[in-house]
Amino acid sequence: MKVISVLLLAMLVLGCGYSKPMASAPTPGAVPMVTQLVPNMAKAGDPGFTLTVNGTSFNSDAAINWNGSKQATTFVSGGQLTSMIPASAIAMMGNVTVTVTNPGHAAGGIYGSGGTMTEVSAPVTFTVN
Repeated sequence: MKVISVLLLAMLVLGCGYSKPMASAPTPGAVPMVTQLVPNMAKAGDPGFTLTVNGTSFNSDAAINWNGSKQATTFVSGGQLTSMIPASAIAMMGNVTVTVTNPGHAAGGIYGSGGTMTEVSAPVTFTVN
């Protein structure tokens, strides 16, 4: 009788098609928007300076990118970030692209669901004369 009960239970479980729930894909994160760079220009050969990036939707772990390189960034508020730009970054004349990245966050929900994708702002130009 035990064998028949076990077989019936196994058939019931297998017949119902039980499967582990799948994790959902990450959802879009907050897309940062840069509205102003302060300063927005420098002279080649000047000393390093603090760059202030004003905008919207900055996460507390957002990062300023200088020509694609992540910079040590200080979060001031959801609308302002700062970073120390070294003199070596403005040694030569040219245009530099500045963006802000809100990094994605790992899933934290049940079965690994949720999480957000990394989002990057549109580039803004910083001029080195």
